[in-house]
Amino acid sequence: MRRFLVLSAVILFWSSCSENYLPKPPGYNRIDLPDHNFRTLDGELPYSLEYSQFSRVEADSFNLTEETWINLHYVDFGAKVHMTYKEIDGKNVDFRTLAEDAFRLTAKHQIKAYGIEEAVMLTPEGYTGVVAELEGEVPTQFQFFVTDSTKHFLRGALYFNTATKNDSLAPVIEYIKVDMAHLINSVRFED
Repeated sequence: MRRFLVLSAVILFWSSCSENYLPKPPGYNRIDLPDHNFRTLDGELPYSLEYSQFSRVEADSFNLTEETWINLHYVDFGAKVHMTYKEIDGKNVDFRTLAEDAFRLTAKHQIKAYGIEEAVMLTPEGYTGVVAELEGEVPTQFQFFVTDSTKHFLRGALYFNTATKNDSLAPVIEYIKVDMAHLINSVRFED
């Protein structure tokens, strides 16, 4: 019996040291995404909208003088939707300048983007919305603006605070894009 155990151990040792090792492909973390639920943003802002209950509204710390700029912070996903608002007065701030600026900011990503798809839409309130989806290793994958083209201009862009590749973030990006589409369709400007 002892010989059998020794012989078995030797055979196992020699058979386990083979040259045919194949590396395993890298794994990806599992991302559990909650159902989409929304709440209304009301208050002192010249606009209202519905945003994801899984995001937190924060004042924009980039430009503290702009009280109408906010961030929707998805803490669990390390993402923020930066939202900027400008009132169109026709003199100092006009629609054409704001729209050109939004398109220019999107075009800056052409260096790294595989593609940029833009679409124009009409919201249920009758506002014009322009959506830009960017593909590739870009810092922002989704941008939009909503305007009535006479008084109000609201722009948003999705950013992640991570160096993770966008293909790994794809489920989260798609999840937040659904939230942003709902947000765009719920925008109401105050007169």
